[in-house]
Amino acid sequence: MEQAKLISLKDYVLTGGGANGDSFDCISDPDVMLKLYLPGKIQQPLDEMHLARKVYDMGIPTPEPGEYVVTEDGRYGIRFRRIPGKKSYSRATGDEPEKVAQFAGDFARMCLKLHQVHVDTTQFENVKDRYYRLLEQNPFFTKGEKDALGKFIADTPDEDTAIHGDLQYSNAIFVGDKRYFIDLGDFCYGNHLFDVGMVYLCCCLSTEEFIEPTFHMKKATAIRFWEEFAPVYFGADRSLKDINDEILPYAGLKTLIVERDTNCPMPELRVGLKGII
Repeated sequence: MEQAKLISLKDYVLTGGGANGDSFDCISDPDVMLKLYLPGKIQQPLDEMHLARKVYDMGIPTPEPGEYVVTEDGRYGIRFRRIPGKKSYSRATGDEPEKVAQFAGDFARMCLKLHQVHVDTTQFENVKDRYYRLLEQNPFFTKGEKDALGKFIADTPDEDTAIHGDLQYSNAIFVGDKRYFIDLGDFCYGNHLFDVGMVYLCCCLSTEEFIEPTFHMKKATAIRFWEEFAPVYFGADRSLKDINDEILPYAGLKTLIVERDTNCPMPELRVGLKGII
């Protein structure tokens, strides 16, 4: 296992937090930021660092990854090249909801470019294999439900193109005319619908109580974001209902990830799976 470099948090200032940990800016070097994982997470940041390096080397726009580090109190993380003045698409939309169409369209075009990138499939995991593993480990579905979900996953056409793996509008940032994807710890390859399902989940299936503190906007604005995102990504010739019907089960599949992270069933998200189980 790669040795982590010991650092002191005295040289960092906290700038944000999320489900996996916290982010910091370096005081002595303004070109460095730190993503620090929750206590006890040792392998996860190392895996993300290796994955982020491979993605960066492919030319996908993402902040340049640096070192694998550990703080004096035993928390592990990764240093990245900092993007000064950056803002996520969720934060930007929350700050200026009147520009939701602009931000949603911009994010959709980023996603389209990402999902056109063909990858070396020997270097990354197939998204289907990830879902099969999540399905096997999930204790909240019956065997019959798991069989039905497994068949749905298997029947989805295969693709050899890039998938972010956690495609939230908070995981894409911009400054000026520069655009970057961040938090690439779940990067893999496969059918684009598995990825876009997360966009729908965050905009339309998540509760107001989750959306407001996490994405900095009202749920009505989040729904509007999806309504502006969908025709740009899928094409203006398709009806929103047709798009929603296609993407809903892939959003529902994200239940497997949420239930893994929360260790409890999430019936409000399983609405997307009604046509499968």
